[in-house]
Amino acid sequence: MAFIPLFVAIDVPGLVPLFLSLTAGMTLKSKRQLIVEATLTAGAVALIFLVLGKVIFRFLGITDNDFRIGGGIVLLVLAVTDLLFTSEERKGPNTSVGVVPIGIPLIMGPAALTSIIIVVDAYGYWISMLSLVLNLFIVWFTFRHSDVVIRVMGDGGARAFAKVASLFMVAIAVMMIRVGIQNIVQ
Repeated sequence: MAFIPLFVAIDVPGLVPLFLSLTAGMTLKSKRQLIVEATLTAGAVALIFLVLGKVIFRFLGITDNDFRIGGGIVLLVLAVTDLLFTSEERKGPNTSVGVVPIGIPLIMGPAALTSIIIVVDAYGYWISMLSLVLNLFIVWFTFRHSDVVIRVMGDGGARAFAKVASLFMVAIAVMMIRVGIQNIVQ
């Protein structure tokens, strides 16, 4: 049961279009390195939250809704940048999207991090850790085989799909901000 809340919060099927959008035009080798980087980043942050999540929130005086709004703002800025600029214009020579936005906040965003805190309370550290590792393996495996989607769609189709995915990323960001504000107001 600890697996399900985290799987739903990470939303692997929903991440694939966003991943394809953010990695459009990358070589297969670069994409595979980025997948490892993103998965390890998400795992490291998740592990910190698994062990210290409540302490960090209490120390900083923030709530999960504050965290949701902040993550939504970051995601919104990145999504709008993705919509307005080509992959060459938005990436410098040493810019990687593995840490931000793929690792954080897409794979391990506010919903997933909050879910980790809840799962630890309900099931304990070891079962939560196992659930986390299994979910991150699913993310890695899915991203690793996302190139099949590009082969089926072709380059033009993949570029069009990437822009549509960026629009969805904007909508997800706005939803994160809206839900955070609604929860604070209630």
